[in-house]
Amino acid sequence: MPPLSHPPNSRKITNPVLKDEVVFIETSQESNGRHSLVEVLLSPGGGNPLHYHREFAEEFVCLEGELSVQLDKEIIRLKVGESATVPVHRLHRFFNQSAEPCRFECRITPGFPGFEQFLQIVYGLAHDGQVNRQAMPKNPFALGYVILISGTYMSGLMAALQPALTWLGRQAVKRGIGSTLQQRYVSIE
Repeated sequence: MPPLSHPPNSRKITNPVLKDEVVFIETSQESNGRHSLVEVLLSPGGGNPLHYHREFAEEFVCLEGELSVQLDKEIIRLKVGESATVPVHRLHRFFNQSAEPCRFECRITPGFPGFEQFLQIVYGLAHDGQVNRQAMPKNPFALGYVILISGTYMSGLMAALQPALTWLGRQAVKRGIGSTLQQRYVSIE
């Protein structure tokens, strides 16, 4: 088995496909469940698709450059020091529409270990060449598993796939795939 994609005690993970990095500032366990706090370096053109969360809110604070946050149909362009909060059940995405990288903090309240594990697994799979060009796991059971644990619900066409992805995630748990992914990639708790 090849070595871990990131050193076991490192708090920084990188995604070679997206050319992004995440630093874990404070995990849910470290904050006694109050929040999960990460700092993200997002490449120009980087971001994620529209989605929502049922169990946690997100706050984005721009630290460097410019971060765009879409809330439903509204796009908010955050400059250094500005923030936006996304309540539970609110359709949103973040992205970098500038030509320069941006750096921002993302605070998830309450803390959500599954989201922290999702990041580590997907970034680890990216290092191992096991993701597509959108940095999503190629293996359908791995994809289902990370969607299952992340607390993320998709919108649009992807929302129609959510039940199938949830089923694949549950199958990944039953077959031990989830446990293997956890053991291989999750080192920050």
